[in-house]
Amino acid sequence: MRLRHITGAEQRIAESVHVVSDPETQRGRWQEVYGNDRPIYVEIGMGKGKFLMDLARQNPQFNYLGVEIYSSVLLKAVQKQEEERLGNVRFLCVDALKLAEILAPGEAAGIYLNFSDPWPKDRHAKRRLTSPRFLAVYDRILAPDGAIEFKTDNRGLFEYSLESIPAAGWEIIYSTFDLHRSGYAEGNVMTEYEEKFAAEGKPICKLVATRRKRE
Repeated sequence: MRLRHITGAEQRIAESVHVVSDPETQRGRWQEVYGNDRPIYVEIGMGKGKFLMDLARQNPQFNYLGVEIYSSVLLKAVQKQEEERLGNVRFLCVDALKLAEILAPGEAAGIYLNFSDPWPKDRHAKRRLTSPRFLAVYDRILAPDGAIEFKTDNRGLFEYSLESIPAAGWEIIYSTFDLHRSGYAEGNVMTEYEEKFAAEGKPICKLVATRRKRE
């Protein structure tokens, strides 16, 4: 689906105090951005920001960093944040492949991937957020005890991820093909897509992965 470009989105994002400009200069210094040294949780492909901002409201003891490559999508989240002004939320408009240049080793306490573009054609597999080249970036920024949490409605992408993640040296500690009918549904924070799919009775897949323990 082609995204509708919003005229002036790039300028409005550049002017927003909620979007970190020149984020590479903050590498290893994110406590200065938030004004504290609390753990930072990162959502990659955050869309309009509902999931991230709901988490931020529920967990004021943590900081949250939303990453979205598309300015017209990020603008929606910026507009919400301009109304709420949650002190523990910041945004980036960057390609996730650049995150190791933005976050120092261990600066991300956890990573969320929610309803990522499935890039269904084989020739586009490297663009999937659970492909080896993205997993290598997560390995560089994630804290030693951190985890990746991945949710999708796309069965093909989920099955791909069940193979690609262990192959890259990670351990899947939990997975389900139907989150909302599993024992892990309680406390689940839903995205906008997830609310829509759940209302339609569409099953949601989820996995949690950590680095494989070395003997």
